[in-house]
Amino acid sequence: MSNDGAMSFSPRNHHLGAARWPDLTNIITLLIPIGSCEQHGPHLPLDTDTQIAQEIAARSAARSGNCYVAPAMSITASGEHQGFPGTLSIGNEALILCVVELCRSADWAHRIILVNGHGGNFAAVTSACNTLHGEGRHVVAWWPKGSPDDLHAGRIETSVMLSIAPKEVALPSMTSGPIPTIDDLATLGVQSLSPTGVLGDPTGATAAEGEQWLSAWVDDLANIIRDNS
Repeated sequence: MSNDGAMSFSPRNHHLGAARWPDLTNIITLLIPIGSCEQHGPHLPLDTDTQIAQEIAARSAARSGNCYVAPAMSITASGEHQGFPGTLSIGNEALILCVVELCRSADWAHRIILVNGHGGNFAAVTSACNTLHGEGRHVVAWWPKGSPDDLHAGRIETSVMLSIAPKEVALPSMTSGPIPTIDDLATLGVQSLSPTGVLGDPTGATAAEGEQWLSAWVDDLANIIRDNS
């Protein structure tokens, strides 16, 4: 409370939703987390990709000046996970349109970085960025680097979730799954390849390892933010 009785506010850790428009008249970077709502095996929550993208964006914004994090896009293109209860998807065409229109609406920001947490969005986000680049807009798509042997709900994602939301990881329910090729995954879908929904092996996942992955990703994204300033 200020001296004149009016309530004083400050943005919540660079969250766009907590800001007021006069705070945003000279914003350099807008980070937009893009996640998913899809099965992540029997041990991880449906919004795993969204939580991870939000965490990376928030940590990166805190390290960078004049940077805000938009509300996350949490229902995206998850058709490969069709058949599992809880999975929601708008498909590639709708996602392309959503990303394009969202970025067009943010023309008050000098540049936009799409912080992606779901590999299934790659084709749609790439197509959207091509359209936006053709319009002369400064939009960058950033993806965390992982491992080709750990595609979904495996050791990396489990470790990261143990770091940021340990109470949401059902460790007794962990199970391993196959490691298909990307082509098989795109053609056959997850359910026919892995009835549990896991593509990889979460065994041995730890919060400490998750923190290492997060630190590496935040370092990488912070460099992208700096290099594109």
